[in-house]
Order: sequence, then structure tokens, then C-alpha cells
Amino acid sequence: MSFSGVFPYLVSPIDQSGAVMKGVLTDLVDHLVQTGVHGLAPLGSTGEFAYLSQEQRRHVVDTVISANRGRVPVVAGVASTSTSDAVAQTEYMVEAGADGILAILEAYFPISDEGVEGYFTAIAKAAKGRPVVLYTNPQFQRSDLTLPIIERLSHVENIRYIKDASTNTGRLLSIIERTRGRMEVFAASAHIPACVMMIGGIGWMAGPACIVPRQSIALYEAAKAGDWVKAMELQRPLWRINEIFAKYSIAGCIKTALQLQGFPVGAPIAPQSPLGEAARVEISTVLRDVGAL
Repeated sequence: MSFSGVFPYLVSPIDQSGAVMKGVLTDLVDHLVQTGVHGLAPLGSTGEFAYLSQEQRRHVVDTVISANRGRVPVVAGVASTSTSDAVAQTEYMVEAGADGILAILEAYFPISDEGVEGYFTAIAKAAKGRPVVLYTNPQFQRSDLTLPIIERLSHVENIRYIKDASTNTGRLLSIIERTRGRMEVFAASAHIPACVMMIGGIGWMAGPACIVPRQSIALYEAAKAGDWVKAMELQRPLWRINEIFAKYSIAGCIKTALQLQGFPVGAPIAPQSPLGEAARVEISTVLRDVGAL
């Protein structure tokens, strides 16, 4: 199975009792698939994976897989501070029916390059041939994937993709050149998909696609067609999305936007705080400006 296109990082709707709101998540999955997204990625950063229990993570992925009904690939997030737990998570996701694994390294103590490489290699083995997407986000991670590690991991047969959220297009170009033919790159964030696809990327795997799926798909299709004038016309307004993300918390921002769009996904998980009325007004204005409300 090959991945490309727009893969929204799904939110995790959790009610006040801690239960996954299956109906809301099912409605969101239906909406995104019907809009035309090319895949779904539960338990990415926007999915607040770091705030969820193991049981909640499983319920989120089970719900997404059930709601999707095989229509598009589901790439489930796996994140842990220990290799053994990451392997156990991967085995569960595979058994549940995930089409691929989004592999994330959490770290408390610093990890050696050998430890980082071993962590992702173990996940790839546990994935039983399913494609693995490496996820690196230096803003939030204590131990990052260096270029030499990425190059070595690209030789693992089923580690075939990477989402690099460093926002450093030079680093992305280095990854593409060093792993050409073995690993493909997904863009992150709302301000660089056109740039990433221009240098050889294959799509956009990010939270903003939850709230601007139609715009994201149009941008991807223009870039895929090589219509860079149109792609940049579509890209520029999406900078407003990045501006509100920089101003407010990512999960709070996207959950607020989804609420405004009619999806009662609840508040960001404590100790994160819900956004106030001024933020809701600003987010509403931005959504209207980009045609998403």
C-alpha cells in the first residue's frame, strides 16, 4: 500500500468522564472522507496522544477504523518512552486493522543515536510489513531524528515515509536527497505544503487538514499537477491558519474550529485550558476568510 495526498491528524474527542465520544469522531471521519481526503491519521500531535491513557488511545483508533469502513488508509499513531511499550502499541494497532503506523518517540532522558534507531526499527518489525511513517517534531521532542539516523532507517524495508515538522525546508531537501527512492516526505503545518511538494514531497499530513480539508485537497491537486501559480494562490491564505496556531494551543485551536463548524469535539484535555471567547471570535474570522465556515 502506498500513501500520498492529504492525511488529517484527527482530534481525539474526549468527554468529561474520559470516554471517547464515538459518535462525534464517526461524524468527523465521515465528513473528511466524503470531502475527499486521501487518508486519516489518528493519534498525531493534534490527537493529543501525550494526554491519553492507553485505553483511550485504543478506543480512538478502533473508532476511526470502524467509522472509516476501509474507504481510505488509516495510519495510527504509536508513541512511547519505551521500546517495549511502543512495540505492544504497534501490535495492537496492526491487529485492530490499521493500514500503517505513525511512529513517534517520546523521551524524558536523552537517547543515544543507537537507541533512537533501535526504537523505530523495533516498531517497523512489529508493524508486520505495514508502512511506517517516521514523525519528527523538534519543537516538542527531547530526542530528535538526525539526518544520519533517518538515512539509516530509510534502508528498513517498510519505513517508507517521514513527516518532518521542523519547518526547515533545507532539512527536508536533505532528507529527500539522502533517501531518494526509499523514503517519501510529507509536509507539516499550514504554511509550507506547496514548498515541500515543489521539492519532491508527496502530500500533507497535519492537523489543519481537519478544519480546511477542501482547501488542503485543492492545494495538493494543484501541486501534483505542477500548477505552481495556482498552488501558491491557494497556499497564501492558509498562512492565517498558522498564525492562529502560533498564537493559541494547537489542540485547543483545532477543537474550537471544529466546534464552530458543527462538530462538538469537546475541550482540549486538561491541564490544557479551553480557549476563551476572544479566541473563538478570532478563529471564526480566520475560518470565514479562508472559506471554511
